[in-house]
Amino acid sequence: MLAELSPSAAGVPTTPVRRPLHVVINAGSGEHDAQHTQAVLEEVFRAAGHPAQFTRLGDPADLPEACERAAAQAADDGGVLVAAGGDGTINMAAAAALRHGCALGVIPQGTFNYLARDHGIPLDAEAAARALVRGRPQPVQVGLVNDQVFLVNASLGLYPQVLQDREAFKARLGRRRWVAALSGLATVFRWHRRLRLDIELDGVRTVLTTTTLFVGNNRLQVEQVGLEEEVAQRTGRGRLAGVVTRPAGAWTMLWLALRGALGRLGDADQVRTFSFHELQVRVLGARRVKVATDGEVRVMAPPLRFAAAAQRLQLMMPAPEDRVPRE
Repeated sequence: MLAELSPSAAGVPTTPVRRPLHVVINAGSGEHDAQHTQAVLEEVFRAAGHPAQFTRLGDPADLPEACERAAAQAADDGGVLVAAGGDGTINMAAAAALRHGCALGVIPQGTFNYLARDHGIPLDAEAAARALVRGRPQPVQVGLVNDQVFLVNASLGLYPQVLQDREAFKARLGRRRWVAALSGLATVFRWHRRLRLDIELDGVRTVLTTTTLFVGNNRLQVEQVGLEEEVAQRTGRGRLAGVVTRPAGAWTMLWLALRGALGRLGDADQVRTFSFHELQVRVLGARRVKVATDGEVRVMAPPLRFAAAAQRLQLMMPAPEDRVPRE
């Protein structure tokens, strides 16, 4: 019977799989020095015996093509596409990995790093690299709005405008969390638009007016803002989390933001939360609408279909001993 078992099943140590690593580094993510990051990764990957090819980019406009090329190479040689950057960079890499059918590794370099934090990936580049070479691919849920991938969240209304204004503030003041908070305050006080949405959920259509529609695919983020426990627990497990707010003035929106920071957003009377697998949204009176996906703003034509994708992303997960606490 033992002769039929694989070496690992029989308790015999196996040689680690040394997959080729195709690394794309976004030099514009966070406050990290891209050249130093590459040097650190090269040393870790070399010591672990993983051949690695690096593409370091300074212009975000070059990211889609670089990710496509690296994903195609990873699919050809059985390797891993590795993204070093923030949630937006990882989003582009994830979309390419899904199209080409290769695994994705993550070296978090952004401001919030929700994907990495949710899955216990270390935020330090060296630690993340060590976790990567000892990790194994595991399937994780992907969200879709029409044909656009999102791993963390997607939204329309106030939140995409907050993101656009945040980038302008960061260009002047630097990529820091307090800068993001300051820009958010400025946007809330300037924002006066209302969205008229025709929403179809579980076969029931509802027309409502709101300042923003937020869809979450990241359980850590959903938990931290304080959505209902049932909604949070189902997020990432075949379901997405939906949040709509009633029309409100700037001070009320700031109060809601404070409740979210304190983990109590779901208790607010001005907020409706729900869990879903698929959501159809028509934006009444609008032919085009800004939609944010993982921090990147795009213009889309309604109707919008939000759904948990049937295809799963193969994400390189740390071994238990390499995982850091979710926080």
